Amino acid sequence: MFKTYSMELAGRTLTVETGKLAELANGSVLVRYGETVVMVNVVASKEPREGIDFFPLSVDYEEKMYAAGKIPGGFTRREGKAADKAILVSRAIDRPIRPLFPKDFRNDVVVTATVLSVEIDNSPEVCAMIGTSLALSISDIPFGGPTAAVKVGYVDGEFVINPTLEQRGKTQLDLLVAGTMDKIAMIEAGAKELPDDKMLEAIKAGHVEIKKICEFISKIKEEIGKPKFEYKSFEVDHDIYEEIETNFYDRMYKDVQAQDKETRDSNMDKLAEDVKAYFVEKYGEEKAEEVKTDIADSLYKLEKKSVRAMILNEHKRPDGRQIDEIRPLSCEVGILPRTHGSAVFTRGQTQVMSIATLGMASDEQMLDGLDEEKAKRYIHQYNFPGYSVGEAKPVRGPGRREIGHGALAERALVPVIPSEEEFPYTIRVVSEVLSSNGSTSQASICGSTLALMDAGVPIKNPVAGISTGLVTDAENPDNYIMLTDIQGLEDFFGDMDFKVGGTKNGITAIQVDIKVDGLSYKIIEEAFARTRKARQYILDEIMLKQIAEPREEVSKYAPKILTMNIKTDKIKDVIGTGGKVINKIIEETGVKIDISEEGKVVIYSVDKEQAQKALDKIEMIVREIEVGEYYDGIVTKIMPFGAFVDVGGGKEGLLHISKISKERVEKVEDVLSVGDRIIVKVLDIDHQGKISLKKIGEQEGQKND
Repeated sequence: MFKTYSMELAGRTLTVETGKLAELANGSVLVRYGETVVMVNVVASKEPREGIDFFPLSVDYEEKMYAAGKIPGGFTRREGKAADKAILVSRAIDRPIRPLFPKDFRNDVVVTATVLSVEIDNSPEVCAMIGTSLALSISDIPFGGPTAAVKVGYVDGEFVINPTLEQRGKTQLDLLVAGTMDKIAMIEAGAKELPDDKMLEAIKAGHVEIKKICEFISKIKEEIGKPKFEYKSFEVDHDIYEEIETNFYDRMYKDVQAQDKETRDSNMDKLAEDVKAYFVEKYGEEKAEEVKTDIADSLYKLEKKSVRAMILNEHKRPDGRQIDEIRPLSCEVGILPRTHGSAVFTRGQTQVMSIATLGMASDEQMLDGLDEEKAKRYIHQYNFPGYSVGEAKPVRGPGRREIGHGALAERALVPVIPSEEEFPYTIRVVSEVLSSNGSTSQASICGSTLALMDAGVPIKNPVAGISTGLVTDAENPDNYIMLTDIQGLEDFFGDMDFKVGGTKNGITAIQVDIKVDGLSYKIIEEAFARTRKARQYILDEIMLKQIAEPREEVSKYAPKILTMNIKTDKIKDVIGTGGKVINKIIEETGVKIDISEEGKVVIYSVDKEQAQKALDKIEMIVREIEVGEYYDGIVTKIMPFGAFVDVGGGKEGLLHISKISKERVEKVEDVLSVGDRIIVKVLDIDHQGKISLKKIGEQEGQKND
């Protein structure tokens, strides 16, 4: 049955429709916000997926180019691989809803959010997140929502919900926050060094609107929601778990405290072997084989219980640190001789190498998506090879996790990157994870700051990143322990990964992942305080002691840049027919040249002298020819009555035979040849633009220079 519902959101009408489209899906809604339209469909398999120990949730945010009235590029003229932006939105949709499915649920669930129409002032990402929560809530899929999401900006000292394009151009904050009626479920933010207290206020302002949306969804669910279907539970076999816990808990508790990751992994492997041997000896080979999955699940559950109990009850961490203690830190810059900038940042057993490369304006990354951003000149990429965790697996293209971590580091550093006017380079930083034991994304922020400074990029302030974790008491959520600088095990078995990048002045990026139903304001405030203190320590005690400020000059291997501005009507003269003029300059000097539509000329060359030579040639071409001025000209053609001389600016003048010398000249060829460089004076420019010249003697020319 077709139904439509509406509410006011940030002064605009949000309308949802259901019961008309995609009726074979478990749940389907169409969300309209202004002229932005997003369709969300959710489907669950009828049976669980066998042989897995996780919940198989897939989320796809699909950007259709027709939504913005565009035809895709390429030979097929159809959408291909998802753009990075779409992958990041898919991750943002996934994170707040995943913890709200039953822990023992193993049926495949697929969420497909399709952008059908885009009005640039109204965010399709927010529509997709609201639509996902609503589609799941009214479906028969087990889901503990609703959740909702909004964007928050900070413009002229005021918080703005779901800012328009104009407001986004002025904002100091780009915050995407999701939550339930009671708690915050996800935070994704970029900011221009925003103080902690302002960031918390922004989150609270967003939560006010989130509560209204959750109430709106709940009322719709009450009216048309389907009963949730029953599913096969994959809860760990209670009897097997009890037996393993009774006989092996003390050993697990001890073995999991090995400070070295490899030693701890070895301990767990040996314990698993001994547990299997115990079951074989007690119940026989056949029975042990039958319950091997339950044994593995029980060991995972026991390890998780041991780690959490150790932290929560004794305030002990697996590697022996205090709860607010950062792992040993070190860093080094300038490690690669031919790159433009390089650094290695190490935190415990996590190590990242970042490499900075400076390029031309034309090297910027072109974006083909639905929003207003068409290109970016700062590009950050993150690679996570198998060897970083000791796994023998081939190198593949970046997955969703790598794209997400690269985007987080990029967002953290964009606010401190100098403007194109200050530093007219395209900048690419690649972070290679060399070893991983948690918080590699934050190590890449630190390493990339160092690499940029090593490359001579005049960043406004150095940026550091740190992550905090959380372990909560299942019986009493108010009883919790927060951990500074979490390692892999604490992330794996903990309840939160709260990543914050920033300078000494404030926050530049946040990404929060949680495994519980949400975070209180108190926890968020404490996480901000912890991360601010840790960032300052990392900057002062480690990073700035290695390199205190950006190098004064870029690497000798980086292109040098000269710039000038020319009139737009002169661009065609510099380029020439079919690029003939500019290509000749490039061939003669070996430089690279970019010319913008506004007439900005940027010349790149490793050899500064050749760059200057190219600049001089362009100045010759674009300069205005004026009567009475002296010019360095080149003879281009000899005629019986005189010679034609190129005086620059794409202009040729006539040097009459009578103006070649004070002495009588019988034949022009007697004193001039094609290609001769001579100094000439402009005598006249007639109404047709014809230029009359006089040859000046060398001494007279020097006198008038």
